[in-house]
Order: sequence, then structure tokens, then C-alpha cells
Amino acid sequence: MPTVAVPQLSIADLDPAANLDEIADRVAALPAEVDAALFPEYAITGFVADDRIHDVAIDRDGPAVERLRSIAAAVDLGVLAGYVERDDDTLYNALAYVGPDGETTVYRKRHLWANEADVLTPGEERVTIETPAGSTGLVTCYDLNFVEDSAAFAAAGVDALFVAGAWPAAHSENWRLLLRARALDGVRWVVGAGRTGARDVPDAPRTAYAGRSAVVRPDGHVAAALNRDERDLIADLDPAVLAEQREFIPVLDDV
Repeated sequence: MPTVAVPQLSIADLDPAANLDEIADRVAALPAEVDAALFPEYAITGFVADDRIHDVAIDRDGPAVERLRSIAAAVDLGVLAGYVERDDDTLYNALAYVGPDGETTVYRKRHLWANEADVLTPGEERVTIETPAGSTGLVTCYDLNFVEDSAAFAAAGVDALFVAGAWPAAHSENWRLLLRARALDGVRWVVGAGRTGARDVPDAPRTAYAGRSAVVRPDGHVAAALNRDERDLIADLDPAVLAEQREFIPVLDDV
């Protein structure tokens, strides 16, 4: 039975080295039975919507992603983490899933929120990969609002969505509601990794984040959840629960 963890954490904006150290420490402390660990949107780089983000943006094959591979390999599990990706002069909100064998898949956020569009370019492709949870769609934050994306993942028959978020604390109920909706409308597991703490960077708007990481069952019920503490959320994704709910709610038969 696959076991997932969300080591909920705050992020040091514009400090990839500190964030990678924190990710390494949190992953190393997880129980041996964990198969995949999910970290939030911008977990490695943080984010500000100005020229400073160019200085910390990461190349897909650069040393920061290589460090993420070494973290995954050291404890033999998959690791999901977000960052700002540099591709020549273009920047993306990227989400990397690194398997324990080092295989790396990157999703570029398709739906940018607010001032992200001032410095970033949207991605173009939805991404589905194989994880310990089965066929898994990668989703970043505001993507949750787009029902057509959810429908596309349903048509592909994915077993889970891994969601990296940095949801504002003032709207945390929307985050929880959308995680539940995306689980139910595709009858699949949804694992949401939410940023907690606050962004407090000079000359950038201060933002408090929701945290509230959660694992949602295929029937839309919250199986396990956190509030805003920097703690680990650990849950089993029982394949029997998925099979039972898909028999009970056969929406995939009509997609």
C-alpha cells in the first residue's frame, strides 16, 4: 500500500540553499515506509514578482535539481518540489517529481496567478506520471480552479493528483474545498502540499500562507490534514478504497 508524506514547511524566499537543506532534513526524518514526499509550490526558490527571482531561478539540469535527486536517492523515495525554472531567458513556475532512481519529470504551471504573469511564462502541457500512488497528475495551486484540467485528468483515468500550493491564508477554505472537489469529480486520491508561514521580503508584499496540507479520499472526504504547524502529514492511499469508490461512483465509465 503506498504511503505519502507532506512535510509541511515555510519557505525562505530567494534562498534555494537554505530550502534544499530543510527539504533534506525533513525527508531524512520520515518513517521508512513513506514512498513519496510532497513539498509546496516554490519550495526550493520561493517567489517574488521582480528581477530578484531571476537571480535564484534554477536550470532543470543544474545543481539544485541534482541535489533534489540525491535527497530522493538517499532514502529511496519520490520527492515532489516546486521552484522557478530558467530556460534561457524564460522563467516558469515548475514542479519536479524526482523518483528514487533519479528519473525526473517537470510540470510547468499552466495557469498563473496575479503578478506571477509579470515575470513568468505559463506552461503548455498537462503532465501525468507513474508514482507509488499509480498514474498521477501534477497540479500547482491555481490550476485547481480549472475544471477542464480536472476533466482531462479524469479522461486519462489518473489514480491521484499531487498538488503543490502556496495558498493565501485569507482564502484557506477555498484551498480545502477545491482539493475535495478535485478528488470527487475524478474519483481519485488528492494529496495537497500547502506552504505555511509567511513571505516577508523587503520591498515585496507580505503574504501569510494557509498551510492546511491534506490527503483527500476519492469520495471527497478528508482522510488526513494539518493546520498551519510545520509538521509531517503521513497517510496511506489504499488501492481498495479507490476501487470501491470507482465502483460506487462510476463517473469514469461516462467520460
